[in-house]
Amino acid sequence: MSMLICGRFGPHCERYIQQALRRHHPQQVRCTVPRNHALFKSSSSSQQSIFLISERGLWRLHHAHKNRSSRYLLSARGHLLVLGNQRNVVTWTRITKALMRPRNIIITGLVGTGALISQKIEAVKRQFPDLDWMKEYLPESEAVRSLMNSIQSAASQLSLPEKGFISNHLPKLKDAAVIEGLKSWWEENAGKNSASVLSEGGQVLYAISQDTDQTGTTHKNTVPLIGFGRSGASAASSKKNPEKERLEQVQEEMIQIQIRYQKEIDRLVKENKDLRKSLMLKEVKSGRKRSMRSLIDMYSDVLDELERYDSSYNTQDNLPRVVVVGDQSSGKTSVLEMIVQARIFPRGSGEMMTRSPVKVTLSEGPYHVASFKDSSREFDLTKESDLAALRKEVELRMKASVGDGETVSQESIAMTVKGPGLQRMVLVDLPGIISTETSVMAPETKNNIRKMVKGHMENPNAIILCIQDGALDAERSNVTDLVSQMDPTGKRTIFVLTKVDLAESNLYNPDRIKSILEGRLFPMKALGYFAVVTGRGNQNDSIQEIKNYEEHFFRNSKLFKDGVLKPTQMGTQSMSMAVSELFWKMVRETVEQQADAFKATRFNLETEWKNTFPRQRELDREELFEKAKGDILDEIINLGQLTPKQWEEAFYNKLWDRSSSYFFESIYLPAAQTENSGVFNTTVDIKLKQWADNMLPKKCVEVGWDTLHDEFLKIVEKDKKNKGHDEIFDQLKVAVIEASKNKHQWDSKAEDSLRVIQVNTLEDRSVTDKQQWDSAVKFMEETVKARLQQTQEKMKELTGPGKWEQWTHWKTKTQDHRNRGAAKGELEKILSAEPDHKSNLNSDELTTVRRNLQTNGIEVTNDFIRETWYHVYRQFFLNKALGQCQECRKGFYYYQKGFSDSGLECNDVVLFWRLQRMLQITSNALRQQVINNEARRLERIIKEVLDEFGEDRETLTKLLTGPRVQLAEELKKVRQIQEKLEEFIQALNKEK
Repeated sequence: MSMLICGRFGPHCERYIQQALRRHHPQQVRCTVPRNHALFKSSSSSQQSIFLISERGLWRLHHAHKNRSSRYLLSARGHLLVLGNQRNVVTWTRITKALMRPRNIIITGLVGTGALISQKIEAVKRQFPDLDWMKEYLPESEAVRSLMNSIQSAASQLSLPEKGFISNHLPKLKDAAVIEGLKSWWEENAGKNSASVLSEGGQVLYAISQDTDQTGTTHKNTVPLIGFGRSGASAASSKKNPEKERLEQVQEEMIQIQIRYQKEIDRLVKENKDLRKSLMLKEVKSGRKRSMRSLIDMYSDVLDELERYDSSYNTQDNLPRVVVVGDQSSGKTSVLEMIVQARIFPRGSGEMMTRSPVKVTLSEGPYHVASFKDSSREFDLTKESDLAALRKEVELRMKASVGDGETVSQESIAMTVKGPGLQRMVLVDLPGIISTETSVMAPETKNNIRKMVKGHMENPNAIILCIQDGALDAERSNVTDLVSQMDPTGKRTIFVLTKVDLAESNLYNPDRIKSILEGRLFPMKALGYFAVVTGRGNQNDSIQEIKNYEEHFFRNSKLFKDGVLKPTQMGTQSMSMAVSELFWKMVRETVEQQADAFKATRFNLETEWKNTFPRQRELDREELFEKAKGDILDEIINLGQLTPKQWEEAFYNKLWDRSSSYFFESIYLPAAQTENSGVFNTTVDIKLKQWADNMLPKKCVEVGWDTLHDEFLKIVEKDKKNKGHDEIFDQLKVAVIEASKNKHQWDSKAEDSLRVIQVNTLEDRSVTDKQQWDSAVKFMEETVKARLQQTQEKMKELTGPGKWEQWTHWKTKTQDHRNRGAAKGELEKILSAEPDHKSNLNSDELTTVRRNLQTNGIEVTNDFIRETWYHVYRQFFLNKALGQCQECRKGFYYYQKGFSDSGLECNDVVLFWRLQRMLQITSNALRQQVINNEARRLERIIKEVLDEFGEDRETLTKLLTGPRVQLAEELKKVRQIQEKLEEFIQALNKEK
C-alpha cells in the first residue's frame, strides 16, 4: 500500500496515522517521521509503503514505484484515496509539480483566495434582507455612469496579497536529509502521548486518539490530524473547546462584516439620494415637468376618493394601506416618525395624543417637506420652526375634528410627506388602545377606539403594523389579542417590538425576547418580526440622533451576540423596507380586483338611471348647481325689465303701509282735535318736521330694501309657473335669496339724501291745481274709510254679534259683550249731546256712565269704560272726518281764496296732500337708487353667495337633494374611482 501525506506535523504523528490506517489495513504498520517529511513502510512482505514527500521526492516516487499495483492518498478524517494505475500517479505528479512552481502557487492562491472571499460574501449576503428595493432608487443614464465610475474607483483601491504570501504560509518541504532528521525525532518521541497532532489550526484532518490514565480509564478525543495553524500551542490551550472559540470568532467577524456592509449600503443609499435629488432639482430649474405623477400619489388620490364614497351597493374599499396599531404609549407614533424620518406628530408624556386617524402618504421628492391635502402650505421638515408649526397644526386639526363631549374622532387627517429616499407607501396612525377610561375621557372612549381600530383592520388587504412595547410585560398587551382576531393566520401582519434597549437593560430575558420574535409568546401570528429602538426618552432628539443611537445599541447588544436577534430583524430601516415591499406586493395583487368591482357597480348604476330617469341628463350636484346659478343670475337681470312706474308704485304702497299707522295715530288725530286751524297747522308742522328728521328716512330705506328683495322673489316665484320648471332648484333659490338679504346693505348716504328731500316736500302747503286737490281728497277718503272699517270690526268684536247674525249663524252674546254694548250706548249719548267732545273723558263723565250702568245692573270699572270710549270716540271721529271729505271735495276754490268767508275748514285735505306728495317724491328717489346702485349691488352679492355655496359641499348637499341627485352623484364618484384605478393600474404595469 502506498500513501501520500502533505502538511506540517506536530509530535507523535505516527500513532494517529496508524489508527487511521487500521480501518483499511489492520496489519502492523511501522512509520518513520523526519522533521518535515515522513516515509511510512509496512512490516509485511508486500511492496506497499506510505510516502510523505516534497515536490522533488514526488517525481522520484513515480520512477521508483512505477510497478506498484496501487497507491493511496490520506484525505480528511482518515479516508484513503486510491490511485488506480501508473497514469493516475503520473498525472498527479505533473499537477503537483506544476502547482509547486512559485508563479503557479501565487496564481492558484489568488484564485483560491478569491473563491473563498466570494463564498464568504455570499454567506454574508444570505444573512441580510433582499435588496431589490434599491432598484427603485437607481437613477438612469448619466447618474448610473457616475455611480459605476465611483464603484470602479473604489475597486481600484483594493490591493492583492504581496508576492510570496502563499509560500510563506505553506509548509516548507525539504529534501531527504530533512526526512532522515524527522525520522530520528519521531523514534525518540514515539512513546509519548499527545492531545493533538498538529500545532496549528485551519482546515484540518481529524483522527481519534485513545489515552489511558493511571486509573486505567480510556479517553477518546477528536483531534485535528493535518492542517494549517499557529505553531507552538501548549497542551493546556488545546484542552479548551475549539468549537466555542471558533464560533465566537466567527460571530465577531460577522458583526464587523455586517457593520461594514451596512455602512457601505448607507453610503450607497446616501449617494443615490443625492443623485436623485440633483436630478429632480435639475428638472425643476430647467422647467421640465414629469410626464406623470408618482405611483404613490396616484394611489393616495384613489384612497381619498374611496374615503368620500358611500355606496348603496356596498362596494367595499379593500385597497391596501398600512394600519399602525398598538397600545397607548407603545411607540406607534415614534415608529411612524422613524419611517417618515421627521418628528411630525404632537408629543406628550403619558397622555393620549393621537385623537383621530392620520393618513400619511410617503413619496419621493427633492426636498423633505410635508403638507395637508386641503392646504397649499408646505412645511420644511429640515427646519425646527416648521416642524413645531406642523405639530401644532396637527394638534389643532385633531381637536377640531373631535366633537363636543367626545375624546376621539373618526374623521381622518390626510397628510403628504415627500423627501429623498422615503419608502413609498400609505400609513394610517390610529389612537392607542386603552385599558381604562380616565375621568377626563368621555364615556365609551375605550369601546370607540376599539371599534375604530377594528374598522380599519377589517379590510382584508390592510397591512397591520402591530406595535408592542418591549419594556412592558407581555401579559399587559391588549393589541395582540385584537390583531389575532382580525388576522388569525398572520398573512398581513408585521410585528414590531419597540424599546428593546429598555428590555435589555431592565428586563433582560433572552429566552422571552427570543420567543416573542419567533412568534411563540403572543397568541398571534405575523409575516415578520422586528426589533427597533425609537429613542432614548428625550423628546428633543432628532431623527439622526435616534438612528445613531439605534445603530450603536444593536452593534453592542447582548441580544444580537447571543443569537437572540437576527440581522434581518434589527432596526427601523429593515422594518420599513419590509413593510414597503409587502405594501406594494398586496397592491399589485388586489388593485385589479378592486377595479373590476367598481366596473360592475358602474354598470348597475347606469342601468338604474336609464330605468328611473330615461329622459333626463345625468347631472350630478355640481352640474345642477351650475345650472341653478345661471337661472338665478338670469332672474336678477330681469329686475331691470321693471318699468319706473312699477317700481314707484311698489315703493309707494309699501311705504304708506309701513308709515300709515304712525301718521294717523301720532300726527293726524292729535292735530285734528285742536281748537282751530292755526293750532292744527302748527301741530302738524312740528310733528312732520320731527318725523322727517328722525324716523322717516330710515323707514324709507328699509322699505326700499324690502321692496327690492320682494320684487326679486316675485320673479323667482313667477318662474315656478313655467312649464319647464325643475323643482329640484326651489330650495336652493330660496336659500340664496335669504343669504343675499342678510348680506345686502343699502347705501349709507341714501338716508341723508332722502331726509333733505322729505323735509323740503313736507314744508310745502301749496296745492297748485284742482287735480292735485281731488287726488288728496280721494287719498284722505280712502285712508279714513280703511281706518273706519278697522274700528268698526274691532267694535263688533267687543260688543258681540248682532241680532241678524245671532239668528243666521246661531251665535250668542256673552256677558262681556252685553256690558260692552251697554257701555257703548251710554258713551254715544255723551257724543250726541256734545259733538265737539274731546278725545278724553273727565272723572265726572266716568262716574255718570258707571252709575247709569249700575242702575241697569251692570258693574264695570273705569278702565273698562275708558277702553270702550277709545273705540266709540274713534268711530265717531272717523265718521265725522269722512263727512268732512265730502264737504271739501268741491272746496278747491275756497282753498285758493283762503277759506276766509266760506266757513269751510279743509286743512285735513292739505295735510294729506303734503303726505301724498312726500310719498311720491320718496318713491321716485328710491327707484333711482335701486336702478343706479342697489340692483347692481344685489347682483354682486348674489354672485358672492352662489360662490360660497359652490365651495361648501355640506350646504349644497342640504339644498340640492333627492333620489335623482343622489344617484347621479354616486354614479359620478364611481366613474371617477374607476378612472383613477385604471390610470393607476396602467402606470403600475408600465413600471413593472
